[in-house]
Amino acid sequence: MTGLVVRELWGHRRRLAGSLVAVFLGVAFLTGTLVLGDTLAKSIDRFFANAYAGTDVTVRNATTVTDMPGMLRGEIDGSAVERVRGVAGVAVAEPVVQASGQPLAADGKIIESQGPRIAGNWISDPELNPYRIIDGRAPRTPDEVVINRATADRGKLTVGDRTAVLTPRRVPVTVVGISKFGDDDGFGDTSFTAFTLEGMRKHVTQGDGKVTAVTIRAASGVSQDTLAERVRPVLPSGAEAVTGDDLAAEDRDRVGQFLGIFRTALAAFGGVALLVAAFSIHNTFAITVAQRVRESALLRAVGASRRQILTLVTAEALTIGVVATAAGLAGGLGCAALLKLLFASFGMGLPAQGLVIGIGTVLIAAPVGLVVTLLSALGPAVRAAKVPPLAALREVAAERPGPSEARLVIGSVLAAVAVGGAVWGALAESMAIAGAAALMCLIVMVVLGPVVARPAAAVTGAPAARWRGVPGVLARGNATRSPRRTAGAATALMVGVGVVTLMTVFAGSLRASAEDGVAGSFHGALVVNAGSNDQGGFSPQVADEVARLPQVANAAGLGQGAVRVGADNADVRIADPARLGKVLTLDVEDGGSLATADTFAVSRDAADDHDWRVGSAVTVTFANGSRQTFTIGAIYRKDDVAGDYLMPRTAWNAHNRQALDRVAFVELKPGASAADAQRAIETLVKPYGAPTVQDREAYVAAQTEQMDAFLGIVYAMLALAIIIALLGIANTLALSVHERTRELGLLRAVGATRAQVRSMVRWESVIVALFGTAGGVGLGVFLGWALTRALGNPFAAQALPLAIIVLVGALAGVLAAIRPARRAARLAALTAIAAP
Repeated sequence: MTGLVVRELWGHRRRLAGSLVAVFLGVAFLTGTLVLGDTLAKSIDRFFANAYAGTDVTVRNATTVTDMPGMLRGEIDGSAVERVRGVAGVAVAEPVVQASGQPLAADGKIIESQGPRIAGNWISDPELNPYRIIDGRAPRTPDEVVINRATADRGKLTVGDRTAVLTPRRVPVTVVGISKFGDDDGFGDTSFTAFTLEGMRKHVTQGDGKVTAVTIRAASGVSQDTLAERVRPVLPSGAEAVTGDDLAAEDRDRVGQFLGIFRTALAAFGGVALLVAAFSIHNTFAITVAQRVRESALLRAVGASRRQILTLVTAEALTIGVVATAAGLAGGLGCAALLKLLFASFGMGLPAQGLVIGIGTVLIAAPVGLVVTLLSALGPAVRAAKVPPLAALREVAAERPGPSEARLVIGSVLAAVAVGGAVWGALAESMAIAGAAALMCLIVMVVLGPVVARPAAAVTGAPAARWRGVPGVLARGNATRSPRRTAGAATALMVGVGVVTLMTVFAGSLRASAEDGVAGSFHGALVVNAGSNDQGGFSPQVADEVARLPQVANAAGLGQGAVRVGADNADVRIADPARLGKVLTLDVEDGGSLATADTFAVSRDAADDHDWRVGSAVTVTFANGSRQTFTIGAIYRKDDVAGDYLMPRTAWNAHNRQALDRVAFVELKPGASAADAQRAIETLVKPYGAPTVQDREAYVAAQTEQMDAFLGIVYAMLALAIIIALLGIANTLALSVHERTRELGLLRAVGATRAQVRSMVRWESVIVALFGTAGGVGLGVFLGWALTRALGNPFAAQALPLAIIVLVGALAGVLAAIRPARRAARLAALTAIAAP
């Protein structure tokens, strides 16, 4: 049996090459996503290990108001430094003062970074300081700074340059040193600017004596846990002592939550690629089994059992799976490197150096590749085992010419349940129901594929039959002749196109929701925008100065912060309520005002979630541990700009020493020139890091820039699934050409030209591709509608992207047919007629 397996594989190597490539690409992509996830996890572990390598205990504020990693905590009393230094077992205790600090580049603009932009004091103890100077020296005066290497490179800054740091007020400084975070150019994508301790207190804390933390190194022989226990009794109220190991684990867990979502999304793309590969493998084995009916029957006739026939086909699939999976594991390294480049090209550089292959990657990717291959070949293998010995003496097809009645009935029932569930989930705004229905739709697509393949191919091929003459008629006939085969080839493409269409509709609907929300709230002419970094911003003075320009009627800034509302962590928007009400329409439905000094406003969604109404008392805890009871003064409906919680700036400033606006909305006076006003504002904001000044349309578009980048990454990643599907179509055509060798020879004998044969095969491929593309687009649009409505977003299917998807699908069919069509046209008529 082993020798027979080897001979069958070698004898059909060209036929099975497509399956091998499909498995290889699917496993390589899955491996690449897992390798990228392992590499990111390793990089994050390295970052936090470096951050707390020399820190045994840290004293910090005990209040937590956000689950976001990298967010600074509130301050504690500065007396904690001297108290801690007097504890037995403390070798070194250094105060840490950190806050928002945005360095300006050589051109005077804020140096962009995706992570936090932090200013802090330079810690003199090298074991407690994770940063090390690689050029220049440490700061010695309040107006000298050290910046990390990545920030310096982005801002084109070198030692000796004069620049400024926004804290948020503009602080002129001299760069005296460039630092690295261990061996990295920065702590992820964080910008870190180091002053002296005196400089931080002068420029940021205004001498209030408070510190962000106290970092401690233990004396020799004192453990972290022991030192933490000794430190806790001397701490001021609201402070806590945490060991370095616990800090690292805490930060890893927080980042790990976001990394887990990222890795799950990557694995989902890998799963789509493998699913598409499974359809291609199944179709290839179904055709090869159908072509070997007599061979299988002869084996049965000479004594082979059904189990041996099943083993033969299964062994072929297992061999292909082993070879392709092994190659895919190796190819996963290259795929991971390409994925890193892909994310970087869309402005989402990942903090990963080198590539890490964990044992878990191998234990996941290898079995998955083998199992997918075996399951895909299982059906054809069972059909091959059922071939009777008498089939060696007569024409018997291993695959039925059409679908069974049971398939039609079962598929119809499942389709009704799936469609009904999707509609129900959409109308009830239940993501769980809509998601379950979406998964069932995939099953329905597989079950009903052969049922609809024949009529769908007939309709899709009608234009070719009418306009392309005999080749078009023959192409449509070939596509409808074996609906199972057509469905098998088209389903792989249908899955890939369906996911692409779903993501297109989903992103379009989210974009429409964001655009409608912003456009419905803001009706002014111009916006000063700090960009997409949630922890960046500019001084609230910008809105004050803009409001004084002669072209401006009203201007209001809007900031963002984190607090605890009741028992829940929450993001809040910060503004002057009276001024904000003049530039934004929030649709206040209850309450006399947006907010006063001791009241704040909430969205209707937040009010309903917490059963609040106007006059309800709510306790708000700030990052520094202080609490204040607010009264809900207004409830509004439009929360796209203002968020769920809108707090007065006076209340925020009373508990936070830094105030930043992320955006300032500007309404012009009647008759004022928008162009003149924009130029005036751009001149005014240059000292504040030159935030972008946009008209209303540009601002609305900017709110969806990240979504566009995300969609571009999705398209690029799903392109592999489309490529695998096209390989499946090409493989199906190649096997079909081989199967129809005598038929093609007869066509040539009765006068068909090589060009007509090529055209016939090419149009057959286009018909199959259009069937798969049209089915994928239809399924994607329907599921996109269901899922977006389940989330409560408007449905927005843009015609142009969908038309492009259909056009690309047709073009893909032409490309998939190039090699099979050339091979068919090259067949010699007499040789083909004489073929067995």
